[in-house]
Amino acid sequence: MRILVIETATEACSVALFDGGELLDARHEVLGRGHAERLVPMIAQLPGKGQADSVRVSLGPGSFTGIRIGLAVAQALGIAWQAKVQGYPTLALLAAMARQDGGEHVGDAVTVCTNGGHGEWFVQNFDSSGHPETEPISLPPQTAQTRDNHCVVIGGKAAELAAGRAGFSVLDCLPDARHGLALPSAVLSDTLAPLYGREPDAKPASP
Repeated sequence: MRILVIETATEACSVALFDGGELLDARHEVLGRGHAERLVPMIAQLPGKGQADSVRVSLGPGSFTGIRIGLAVAQALGIAWQAKVQGYPTLALLAAMARQDGGEHVGDAVTVCTNGGHGEWFVQNFDSSGHPETEPISLPPQTAQTRDNHCVVIGGKAAELAAGRAGFSVLDCLPDARHGLALPSAVLSDTLAPLYGREPDAKPASP
């Protein structure tokens, strides 16, 4: 069975195609913005233009625009290919990446820390098997630094979260779809609802 993994919730735009559990090919670009223009061409560069039996797509939290773009493309491909589409939390993917880092952190609990926008960070704790211990939350940096964090920290804001803290292991990176099969099955969801992690910047006008 072929599985296409799509990750668009952060500055990175990332896709990976697997067959029988083996990685066939992947693309990973740090764009900042421009996911709408790059995502479909990146998928088309994969073997068989990325066609798969199953599609897994990031639900966030992260960029409102990036999350919506990823979901829209995944759902469209699911219809075109008659493929099953499931979502996964972006922070869970980062926690899975920590466990795959050369095996060094396989038995460690992990704190994930990424850019939350408006000067805040998204943070969430995961146990050693990659399952969430807490809900994702958007916090000001000073508050995030003083919460109960694990000594292994991963994500785009990991170095800043661990700054000045002795004994912390830092994995400073963005989520990468090529690690998509390392996600625990329990974090996969058939409900394709975005996990924004904070309130939207704009709200509908009152009647």
